[in-house]
Amino acid sequence: MNSLPSLMPKYSSRSIRRRARQPRADTLSITTLLCAAGSLTAQTTGTQAQAETKKSTTPTPLKEILIDANVYNPKRLQSPKYTEPLRDIPQTITVIPKKLIEDRGSFSLRDVLKNSSGISMQAGEGVSGMGSGDNLSIRGFSSRSDWFVDGMRDYANYNRDPFNTEQIEVAKGPASTNTGRGTTGGSINLSTKMAQMGDFNVSNFTYGSSNLYRGTVDVNEQLSEHTAFRFNGMYHHADTPGRDEVFQERYGIGASLALGLGTDTRFTINYQRYEENNLPDFGIPWVPNGAYQPGATGLTGYINQPAPVSYNTFYGRRNYDYQKNQADMITLIFEHDFSSTFKFRNTTRYSRNHSDSRVTAPRFRDIGIAPGNQYDYTIVREEQRRKMTNSMFANQSLVMADFGTGALKHSLVFGLEFSYEKQLSAIRAGNTQVTNLLDPSVSGPLAPPFNNNRDLTQFGVSPTDYPGSAEAHIGTVSVYAFDTVKIGDHWQVIGGIRYDHLHTVQHGIYYTGANDIFGGSNPGPTNDDDVFTWKGALVYKPVDYGSIYFGYGTSFNATGDGGNSGGLGLISPGAAGVGNTGNLTFAGLDPERATTFELGTKWDLFEERLALSAAFFHTEKRNVRTTNTNITSSAGTQTVDGVEVGIAGQLTRRWQVFAGATHLASNFKNSSNPGEIGQSLGNTPDYTFNLWSTYAVTDDLQVGAGVQYMGKVVSNPQNPTRLVPDYWTSDAMISYRITDNFSLRLNVYNLTNKRYIETSSTTGHVIPGPGRSLALTASVKF
Repeated sequence: MNSLPSLMPKYSSRSIRRRARQPRADTLSITTLLCAAGSLTAQTTGTQAQAETKKSTTPTPLKEILIDANVYNPKRLQSPKYTEPLRDIPQTITVIPKKLIEDRGSFSLRDVLKNSSGISMQAGEGVSGMGSGDNLSIRGFSSRSDWFVDGMRDYANYNRDPFNTEQIEVAKGPASTNTGRGTTGGSINLSTKMAQMGDFNVSNFTYGSSNLYRGTVDVNEQLSEHTAFRFNGMYHHADTPGRDEVFQERYGIGASLALGLGTDTRFTINYQRYEENNLPDFGIPWVPNGAYQPGATGLTGYINQPAPVSYNTFYGRRNYDYQKNQADMITLIFEHDFSSTFKFRNTTRYSRNHSDSRVTAPRFRDIGIAPGNQYDYTIVREEQRRKMTNSMFANQSLVMADFGTGALKHSLVFGLEFSYEKQLSAIRAGNTQVTNLLDPSVSGPLAPPFNNNRDLTQFGVSPTDYPGSAEAHIGTVSVYAFDTVKIGDHWQVIGGIRYDHLHTVQHGIYYTGANDIFGGSNPGPTNDDDVFTWKGALVYKPVDYGSIYFGYGTSFNATGDGGNSGGLGLISPGAAGVGNTGNLTFAGLDPERATTFELGTKWDLFEERLALSAAFFHTEKRNVRTTNTNITSSAGTQTVDGVEVGIAGQLTRRWQVFAGATHLASNFKNSSNPGEIGQSLGNTPDYTFNLWSTYAVTDDLQVGAGVQYMGKVVSNPQNPTRLVPDYWTSDAMISYRITDNFSLRLNVYNLTNKRYIETSSTTGHVIPGPGRSLALTASVKF
């Protein structure tokens, strides 16, 4: 196992960019190695087990059956900040379990999150935003920076894979009291696979259409009475179904060593490394106002619609575009139980993510015919480059205590957190070459260099490649407390308060003279924020298996935070030819604030095998940064009113279901830009729906199917005529367990081969969703 990273293939900058149409020898060797490594361990374990069996009279266990009441219905969250079962938490939370991820054959976090309604994805924004990666909105508000791993922030700009994930928890509504800055619409927590007692081995190999090759291994070994080690490995390669040239390739390992399992004092070390090398996709262009083809009606019937071309059309450059990410994370967890009612937990983490991308954004060319802008069938290829490095050190201490005061029972959590985050970003953008809308070339010449005088070597990047750069630092100290007070058998009162002190420092590079000669490092704004957030809720439990609640919560985005730019959100580097002093745009503005009221109910029915939930909510975000005539102010107010329902668990002994539906009514209530007032929020569907269901025909044969609906969305509130149409998609699955240790599963995605727009950017392009594809997975378990 230790030799696995060194066996990963290394690619030249040229070879990694080609589209892999046939399985490569190194591709198959890595996948085979992952599965073989798991099988080798399993064989060793099996040999030991056989020897022990001869000496033991323990009866052979009965054959495992597929039916489990709780595989789709988890009862608790990973975070110790939540002391009550999911049913009694006064907040809408969707928990996506490992079994659901496996049954659906989900190979990316984007695919996994299709199981939670109220979430929408957004296309990458190479320079104006944070490039590609997991860019999404929850309940109408950007949540790009609201990713957490085991309860601690994960600011990493990459496309996540669920290979090392036990379950995914999507908490809806403002939650700064729990998590700190951000979380206007909600947050996403990934609960990783950690070492545990017992031995098991699971190896999977997947082969599918569109050059899909994937191998994973999950091995847990109990090393001694109280010590265990767990290893997860993953290799993945696939083209994008229905899109020419585009492919994804990635590797990942996760290791966990646990000491003191089953004792009062426990120590866990977790490490995860993730790499990806992709050919990114910026889809097809929007047809702009004034589209015109000399001598023909041409594009006039498609204004503010996606260009009338085949959805597989690729406008990038096959041998030039790329997206590379490397992410490392090490986590140390110390736990001590002073008693069953008084516990301590400390978590320390260091993470670093480096991303490097060069993408081509297709834009129509202005041919300069009056009146106004006129366009023809010529597409300008806008090159967008970005290098970004994010690093974070954080420490979190929690004290959990259960005690009574008279007739009241308390579950108290007290926390203290320190974190330091650093972000370095370097960018460039510019038009490189033109191609034809209807017949684009995927090769073409390379881009010309920018001004050679610009010196960015102090930032570790080429001065000719990245003429705009900035750096940001943010230090945070937080202290908070939560208390759940039980009053008899039927009432609970939940309260929480948090104080955050944030110190942010930014600086950028500026240029002087007609030739934009490097002028030095310009100190940008320094901001200090002292912010209190709080939450409160009243829960009524008419019976033990049901609850009715009313809750209130708050959140904030710090001064200088770029908001939708994600992560730190502090850097907005100047593009090519633009001087840059850090993110002065937001300097001096008040923090954005958000509040949510939620009225809901949760029930565990059929002997707690089936969970039902429903909630009405109202979210208001104030001090929203809006821009008019290049002046940004905190004049905006945004609101979202909605209702969400969910169901998860068993309808019968053999029938599992996981479904949700959300309706959102969003509104730009106030803005410094009059054109935004009264418009819907960008990337906010009015309706979303998801359903997945499986049925165990026999103890070994299982079938499943599901559908997803995404309502229409406005791409950009400043241009509400650009609407992305709604769509339905459907998937299916069949699995068969051949022996106790070997099973096969066939997944079919986009069963009807629906062609649709999955994501849209605010600047000028849309990305079609993948077409129909198949994946066959062989699973070996010991």
